[in-house]
Amino acid sequence: MEPSFEVWGDLSRPASPVILSVPHAGRVYPAAMLPLLRTPLAGLRALEDRHVDAVALAARAGRTALVQRIARAWIDLNRGEDERDPAVDEGANPAPAPSGSAKLRSGLGLVPRRASATGEIWRRKLSDADVRARIAEAHRPYHQALEAALMAARARFGVAVLLDLHSMPPLGNGAAQVVIGDRFGRAAGGRFVARAEGAATLHGVRVSLNSPYAGGHVLDRHAAPMRGIHGLQLELDRTLYLDRRLDHPGPGLAGAVRLVEAIIGALEDEALSGGLAQAAE
Repeated sequence: MEPSFEVWGDLSRPASPVILSVPHAGRVYPAAMLPLLRTPLAGLRALEDRHVDAVALAARAGRTALVQRIARAWIDLNRGEDERDPAVDEGANPAPAPSGSAKLRSGLGLVPRRASATGEIWRRKLSDADVRARIAEAHRPYHQALEAALMAARARFGVAVLLDLHSMPPLGNGAAQVVIGDRFGRAAGGRFVARAEGAATLHGVRVSLNSPYAGGHVLDRHAAPMRGIHGLQLELDRTLYLDRRLDHPGPGLAGAVRLVEAIIGALEDEALSGGLAQAAE
């Protein structure tokens, strides 16, 4: 299998306290997946944050970024290793805790069971060995690399800021076009949330905080404000940067890049102006 993710910039000496993560934009579908599918491959695109990596890479300006290449349908980096679905995974706990995530219960666990466009994904249950291999080859290395980058950024700048970039289908007329998630205040200091929200608002987009997306496993695992690592999830309405079919980058791409550049710049400025004195809000 090809490498599961790409690293842009320096992991060991990041140029900025802001580290970018793009866990759901992967468009590589391993050959081993094809005979297991119940649904047409094209139907799995509904699980992708379609081409949001194009926005991230154009906006990063030398900052360190991790971009997943393997498709989310293979394994979801924004779910914990324990979020295994017994309906599709032979190695999962057959009686998961009642407190298990709503996403897992709805079929969007560590290995997604369904895609909204086409329904059930797999012809049969996956073996425990198969899922463990996906974790070892594609899930765990990404998180280890992301952790290394964040630790290096904190060591260099006194604080690190994780920006986990996603995209979302349009929420409806008058609804938010950008959703900032901070796990309801647990993942980032309020000053970083305020700067990101302010930068987005200045660009004329409608912004919501934590609704309907508050962030997931990436923030839960890596954000630790009391230890100087702040994390935000950023969801972009796909109409901001894709074509009318929501399939390829469209005329709004440049504007979406400027929007994300502004948010990154605001977070970086806040991190550098606050430094060690405010790293542990």
